[in-house]
Amino acid sequence: MNVPIDSAHLATMKFGVGQSVPRAEDPALIRGEGCYTDDVSVAGQVYLSMVRSPHAHGVIRGIDVSVARSMPGVLAIYTGRDLLAAGYKPQTCRLTVNNADGTPMRKTYRHALATDKVRFVGDPVACVVARSDHEALDAAEAVLLDIEVLDCVVESRDAAAPGAPLLYDDVPDNISVDFRSGDAAKVAEAFERAAHVTRLHLFNNRIVVNPMEVRAVVAQYEPESQRFVMHIPTQGVSGSRAAVADVLNVPPEKVRILAKNVGGSFGMKPAIFPEYICAAHAARDLGLPVKWNDTRSDSFVSDHHGRDHEFSLALALDADGHFLAVRADGTANLGAYLTGFGPLIPTVNVSKHLASCYRTPLIEVHTRGVLTNTVPTTAYRGAGRPEGNYYLERLIDTAAREMGIDAAELRRRNHIAPEQMPYKAASGATYDSGEFAAVLQEALDAADWDGFDARLADSAARGLWRGRGIGQFLEVTAPPSKELGAIRFDPDGGVTLTTGTHDHGQGHLTSFAQIVSERLGVPFEAVRLMQTDSDAVTGGGGTGGSKSLMASGTAFYEASDLVIEKARRAAAHLLEAAESDIEFTAGAFAIAGTDRTIGVIDIARRLANAEALPEGVPETLDVSHVHESSPSTFPNGCHIAEVKIDPETGHVAVVKYTSVNDFGTLVNPLIVAGQIQGGVVQGIGQCLMERTVYTPDGQLASGSFVDYAMPRAEDAPEVHFISHPVPARTNPLGVKGCGEAGCAGSMTSVMNALADALARHGVPAMDMPATPSLVFAAIRAARAS
Repeated sequence: MNVPIDSAHLATMKFGVGQSVPRAEDPALIRGEGCYTDDVSVAGQVYLSMVRSPHAHGVIRGIDVSVARSMPGVLAIYTGRDLLAAGYKPQTCRLTVNNADGTPMRKTYRHALATDKVRFVGDPVACVVARSDHEALDAAEAVLLDIEVLDCVVESRDAAAPGAPLLYDDVPDNISVDFRSGDAAKVAEAFERAAHVTRLHLFNNRIVVNPMEVRAVVAQYEPESQRFVMHIPTQGVSGSRAAVADVLNVPPEKVRILAKNVGGSFGMKPAIFPEYICAAHAARDLGLPVKWNDTRSDSFVSDHHGRDHEFSLALALDADGHFLAVRADGTANLGAYLTGFGPLIPTVNVSKHLASCYRTPLIEVHTRGVLTNTVPTTAYRGAGRPEGNYYLERLIDTAAREMGIDAAELRRRNHIAPEQMPYKAASGATYDSGEFAAVLQEALDAADWDGFDARLADSAARGLWRGRGIGQFLEVTAPPSKELGAIRFDPDGGVTLTTGTHDHGQGHLTSFAQIVSERLGVPFEAVRLMQTDSDAVTGGGGTGGSKSLMASGTAFYEASDLVIEKARRAAAHLLEAAESDIEFTAGAFAIAGTDRTIGVIDIARRLANAEALPEGVPETLDVSHVHESSPSTFPNGCHIAEVKIDPETGHVAVVKYTSVNDFGTLVNPLIVAGQIQGGVVQGIGQCLMERTVYTPDGQLASGSFVDYAMPRAEDAPEVHFISHPVPARTNPLGVKGCGEAGCAGSMTSVMNALADALARHGVPAMDMPATPSLVFAAIRAARAS
């Protein structure tokens, strides 16, 4: 019963908040003991295969399934009419972004299988269920489609042009949302009185998300309970249950979602994809478990894509280089259907992040979100945060070059000072904390900014061009809404945490266990995490927007306090003392002034074994707590990249990378460093490699890894990670989100470094992706001029 305080204290020191504890999730995954959706198999399961449109735009005149239906092993073939007859609802975007005139945006309504038109290559029109996956695939290929092909539009700049093909009769000019923010008159006046105006036109290239795990589903139907049970990869089982139930037109309690291990998502997997609804329908119709697993090649057109924005940008400055206003005017390619977050990203999220860490007094954003005959776009690591920061940082470096001001000095002149906190930014957000000038200076020192000339000369001696770039950023994380934080003490001495966020690579178990271990003094290794079953996870907002620690972490912090309150009453009874005499220190309750102690785990065990307890003594220490809400946080940092260009081939390599980051309190520095490294490499991929290409007739020309380059280990520099923590004042842990910041820092710093290297040789700056062929062409064009 007695737990030495020193032992509990040592455990806290080793596994508490701030310690670089190796991820508890990893050993099982390394041993191959993870359970991803494709690892799930149910006795008697049959297999689903999708029939997709080979055309980007067209009217469905007929679907001939006669040959396919007679093929071996085929059990059923369904079309859009079958799903309509079953009473399923179309999916639509639940968010509303208003137009400039105050009217709501025009939404799309997507059925799991197209019923009237196909609107992009890969749009599902039918599905086949057979005894084996090979039989299902063979039969799917035998389904004959009669599609009257229509003209299509694939580029956002063309979608609203006069005479462009319309995807929907009720969406004039293909414009789903015409968003404006800011005071246009005041911004115009600021530009009129500006001593200098910098202008850029930037393209934020479309990204194929490509998580390591392709999507899959295993669907079952329980006729006795009339309940659907579905295994899917997701970012939150509670939200997915509600979304699936909505489409299937059943109450949420008639759906159970299971998602054990998820192999990456980056914002793409929260959606309810057509395949999930088709599998659920087939499971109920046939009375058999139904499995579907995507292929990598199909995922290029069946998953959602990311980014794909094009903006004309302008920065107004006075004669001393102080920012007066920034303006962004552009289009965003939303694809053929609106996704759950698609319209929010290039509108509200970009406008929030154009302010960054500077005292820019005025911001104006005008975004036209347009529909095209391409794969729908959604959140991709950052979801507007990297984009907004990228636009501003490119403007700042260009302005510095044009005005003859050092790029670091121009930033210093415009930084928000710590003594100005809390600071109401032009974006409308109120920053609570940050030391932006100090972060910049620490990054400059760590990157050996002053020693660059020697490295430049060394590269020149080797026939290579070298450049350096600063990427300072500030993110506005998603504000945590209600989030579950339940703590249960198990009979075997374990402690089970339950919450609605979902781990798909972030290390939630480790981080949450560190919080609870420190607060309660329970053994780190005794902590388990339940995020995977919607029957157990009764609420919560899921993972997204870099908010998990602010949401689930705060929920567990608050829940721990509730456990301590209950345990104090129980300890008073068990130690035969007055509750007022019970002290809690380093994981143990003690009678003040004595060495009589008892730990939380022992209290839980004694309560569970007690036959009778006096009134007022809790029967268990279990708590189920909901964290109501807390404000957004403002993680920020400064990344500095150096690149080398081979002018004879156009190849660009990132050869030096330094990052200084303010993520507030670091629960686990090792995990945070890993998150930054991953985000940085993804940003480098977008900057230099990943190019999504559509042909004029809507075919995806970069539809496999043969044509779509992903960063490899040899492309990744050593990422020097430094923490400059300024704890957030808006949550008890002092944490700020970190999961998406790597992209915000790398996209800005790498492209600014490339622009610097090119400018030193008279070559104009480039858009992303700066692939070798495009860089080489730019160099040749400059030499020829």
